Amino acid sequence: MQISLPTLIAILGMACVTYATRISGLAFMSRVKLSKRMEAWLRYIPGTILISLVAPTVLTDGPAEALAALATALIAWRTRNLLLAMLVGVGVVLILRVSGLK
Repeated sequence: MQISLPTLIAILGMACVTYATRISGLAFMSRVKLSKRMEAWLRYIPGTILISLVAPTVLTDGPAEALAALATALIAWRTRNLLLAMLVGVGVVLILRVSGLK
């Protein structure tokens, strides 16, 4: 597989812009003193983003995905081990799809 020069330049350019955006955000926020209320609010953002990415798939793709999401949530809640929860979720989807449940 060959990558053309314009494609490589585009990929490297996007990587540089992404890196610059993240670094500038960290540099800016390291100089800002946040209130306790703002810190508490910011702690909720990763979870809400995850839910907004996962919910459409869980609610529209079928029972295999819904059952896998349920298994993932239960394992994460019970063990507090996110890696194990993700592996269980992927395993449940795989098993249900192979068995014919879509």
